[in-house]
Amino acid sequence: MPCDFSAVQSAFHASGLPALMTVYQNEGQFDTSNVEFADGRILKYDKRERTSAMRHIDYGLGVFQASAFAPYATGEPLDLATVFQDALRAGKLAAFEVSDRFYEIGTPEGIRETEQHIEREPK
Repeated sequence: MPCDFSAVQSAFHASGLPALMTVYQNEGQFDTSNVEFADGRILKYDKRERTSAMRHIDYGLGVFQASAFAPYATGEPLDLATVFQDALRAGKLAAFEVSDRFYEIGTPEGIRETEQHIEREPK
């Protein structure tokens, strides 16, 4: 993930909220956009029910306080999408917009793109 981790951490601490989602203005390019984002805030996040206003995507980097997981059963499987959606509904989800695209490794094409990106990066 080519992003400024220090800036993400600073934004998380400055927010005072228990959860932060990083987002990227994807416009449906690298995967299906699933975040409605405006004025530095996430307005809607849903992986299943997408709208035309969703031009951003969950970048895949989240930051949490332990308290964000308190409502959920210990030792049970938990999708982070559920944690993000519940935090958003409760007004407890901060956002940080990254400017560099993400690279996925879930498909052969994605792996090739990721390898090419890594090879291009200065050592």
